Amino acid sequence: MKCANVVLAGLLLCFSVTAVEAAWDPAAYAEEDVLEFYTENDEGKGHWSKVWLVVADGDVYIRLGGRAGGRIDENPDKPYVKIRVGGEEFGKVRLDDAPDKVEQVAELMGEKYWSDVFIKYAAHPYTLKLTPEEN
Repeated sequence: MKCANVVLAGLLLCFSVTAVEAAWDPAAYAEEDVLEFYTENDEGKGHWSKVWLVVADGDVYIRLGGRAGGRIDENPDKPYVKIRVGGEEFGKVRLDDAPDKVEQVAELMGEKYWSDVFIKYAAHPYTLKLTPEEN
């Protein structure tokens, strides 16, 4: 009987543990090549977009062209999106325009990504700071 009680207690413990949400850690994402953000259109069709990221002054930033930025503009949850980065997923991350960071983010992108030597000449109307929503 003691063995059955131990097994039952173990099962109850397993089922009583709740999922712990990942901690947002910009320093840990500095070495990541991409992050993904999830948006939906007005018909409810979802899309995961992969984009480059940089960390500046302890915050995560992305720089987007018109197509990816348009997905954000059309997202019903704007200014919030889901984010996947560093093997973690965050369900509600705020995207804020960061006009004061445009030059710094562009410079950091150029340092981090060799192909930015070409991409930097494309239009990037969106420079966005990512901030997870507190639960």
